[in-house]
Amino acid sequence: MEIKEKLTLDMLTTDSVSVLKQQYITVDGTDIKVGDNIRNAYMNTQTERELLKVKLPVEFYNAVIAVWGNSPTVAEPTAE
Repeated sequence: MEIKEKLTLDMLTTDSVSVLKQQYITVDGTDIKVGDNIRNAYMNTQTERELLKVKLPVEFYNAVIAVWGNSPTVAEPTAE
């Protein structure tokens, strides 16, 4: 039995994106979801752009960058 992963880019704006990961198995030709949904949000900062490049397949990363553009639009968080 092979577990397949489905990725969905959700709520993609110029400042952020939510990435939804779901896992499925195929039984008798029908996909059945297994486990919980995993959702991670990323802001358009330099750090999180680099993180997305590592975490996402290239075609998903390119889709995000096509909306985000060449430069971050959100300042890096600062410790107070």
